[in-house]
Amino acid sequence: MSVLVWAEHDNQELKDATLAAVTAAAQLGEVTVLVAGSDCGAVAEAAAQVEGVAKVLKADDPAYAHGLAENVAPLIADLMGGFDAFVAPATTTGKNIAPRAAALLDVMQISDILSVEGPKSFTRPIYAGNAIATVESSDAKLVITARGTAFEKASATGGSAAIEDVSGPGDAGLSSFSGAEVAESDRPELTSAKVVVSGGRALKDGETFEKLITPLADKLGAAIGASRAAVDAGFVPNDYQVGQTGKIVAPELYVAIGISGAIQHLAGMKDSKTIVAINKDEDAPIFGVADLGIVGDLFEIVPELTEKL
Repeated sequence: MSVLVWAEHDNQELKDATLAAVTAAAQLGEVTVLVAGSDCGAVAEAAAQVEGVAKVLKADDPAYAHGLAENVAPLIADLMGGFDAFVAPATTTGKNIAPRAAALLDVMQISDILSVEGPKSFTRPIYAGNAIATVESSDAKLVITARGTAFEKASATGGSAAIEDVSGPGDAGLSSFSGAEVAESDRPELTSAKVVVSGGRALKDGETFEKLITPLADKLGAAIGASRAAVDAGFVPNDYQVGQTGKIVAPELYVAIGISGAIQHLAGMKDSKTIVAINKDEDAPIFGVADLGIVGDLFEIVPELTEKL
């Protein structure tokens, strides 16, 4: 089986989510990576060095500069004549592009896969991750999004794939890029961080969130996350949100502070290697997935923990 993987990037660097998608695709067959962008030669070179990649297709066109799904999906559909499957990372942009490509190919998309069970058989979460379904496709071609936390990242070095230039339909004229507000931080990116410290609504307000969570995260070299309740209350921006409707994370260490553990939050972090929960309610659902739980007042425990680190 031949597999086309869409590479997520910013025209400068290849994103880690692509490496997990390559691992998933390699379980299906020979992997070709599509780098669609503008002045994206450096990304194509990086993709060619990824272990397990047989070929890189570079579509360098201003129409693909910002990854607009309305422009990228027709390019993918055109290229799929030579492939049996298409795999995209289950990121915000990947989830935007893949359904459009599936519609153009007139096939059913298989979303957010956790494992490859056979040539056309996969597992995926349902009911906010409380159950795992095994699904099998009968379509001639597969369109798949792969959850990045479920697959090991392919090595970024060790490959020597050939790079081939391709062209596509270009600008479909259906959308345009007007701008981006990108949050810049010295902290690790939330979805790729090895340590995540998250706060919940129990922190009362944004000032308290900052006062308690930030020093602990600084000591641990961690990214900062939050529950949906904390985001909805305005404590932190929505790009901090961890959960089914936020970001899916699986760090080596996840520290949940003042988070009760709603189903939608657990769906976004329960695959973490070690989970530490601090909550005054001993019956909080978060303790059901925690490896280490501390029942007590977070306003006393967190400063003490931060001081002792």
